[in-house]
Amino acid sequence: MTDPNNDTADIAWLRNLAAEGAATPMGGGSILMAAGLIFGVTSIAHWTVASGLIDVEPQAFSLIWLVATVVFLCTLAVLILRKSGSGGVTTAVDRATRAAWSATGWGIFAMFASIAVVSMQLGESSLIILSLAPSIIMVFYGLGWAVSAAMTRSKPLGGLAVASFIAAPLLALLTNQPALYLGYAACLFLLMAVPGFLLMRAANRG
Repeated sequence: MTDPNNDTADIAWLRNLAAEGAATPMGGGSILMAAGLIFGVTSIAHWTVASGLIDVEPQAFSLIWLVATVVFLCTLAVLILRKSGSGGVTTAVDRATRAAWSATGWGIFAMFASIAVVSMQLGESSLIILSLAPSIIMVFYGLGWAVSAAMTRSKPLGGLAVASFIAAPLLALLTNQPALYLGYAACLFLLMAVPGFLLMRAANRG
């Protein structure tokens, strides 16, 4: 049998969480904006190499994304330290959305680690898997936005989730074309950087 007191406490917690989510702007906008900008610019750099605008060795692709990852991790560390040093109240919604986006980031990292393992085993035949990476990442972002929308009861964030899911198969249509990375950059700017900026501004106002 269940404890009625526990059930009442759970219902009260859910009600408070829902009310908090509706009244409190989602945090972490600066991190989302940084991710969108850094990896969006990196995707454009990838396009310039893939389209032949810049004549470099094929190893440049790996170097471009490695540098971008290092830059993002350094930026992430600075943003986290700045947020922890600023004090303020951390709400349950903040904790939940932070956990969702943290899981999204780790999921993307695990995906790329898996692609790297496949690449070592299959060589060039793994390029088709790599070309799916932008679509898979958009699916991860869609999941992150979907959880955030549910926690904050925000229709605009729900719209971002839907847009991210729609973007995934659309990007897949550009497989084996340099334009894939231009499309991916556009998705990162429109579905990550711009919403991140707007969320950051809303949180500052709040």
